[in-house]
Amino acid sequence: MRKEAISFVYEVFDDTSSLAGVDKNLLQKAKLATQTSYAPYSEFCVGAAALLSNGAIISGSNQENASSPAGLCAERVVLAAAAATHHNIPIETIAISYDNKRTSTSNRPVAPCGICRQSLLETQTKQQTPIRLILSGMEGKVLMIDDIRHLLPFSFTAEDMK
Repeated sequence: MRKEAISFVYEVFDDTSSLAGVDKNLLQKAKLATQTSYAPYSEFCVGAAALLSNGAIISGSNQENASSPAGLCAERVVLAAAAATHHNIPIETIAISYDNKRTSTSNRPVAPCGICRQSLLETQTKQQTPIRLILSGMEGKVLMIDDIRHLLPFSFTAEDMK
């Protein structure tokens, strides 16, 4: 028996002031997308914005439902919108932000849920190029992760079904 470890490197910014212009703009679009969230049950409004390789930016937000499994996370809304409107155009970066209406602050990054991680990985595998993530609340620290695979070690993929 032996023990092994998995680790990855990511960038931490104290706030948005040090971000490159394109990243700052994308994160701002994700923050704005929280305003289109339909979250009457959780009051946790999530926005996402995706930068495609052709320069297009697609935004989306979470959409809850009284039958909770029927809701959609902002990340999957963005993935579906990008696939429907820009078929086969790779996604380079996705910025994700949130506004928790149950608290007075939304000041730390949160990561995508497990279903979204799997969906992001599937998209990345299909397009054969990494998807970079920018994670932030409405204010405070910003995390940058250069490849979605880092958030889903031991992932289940189509290769596992062969």
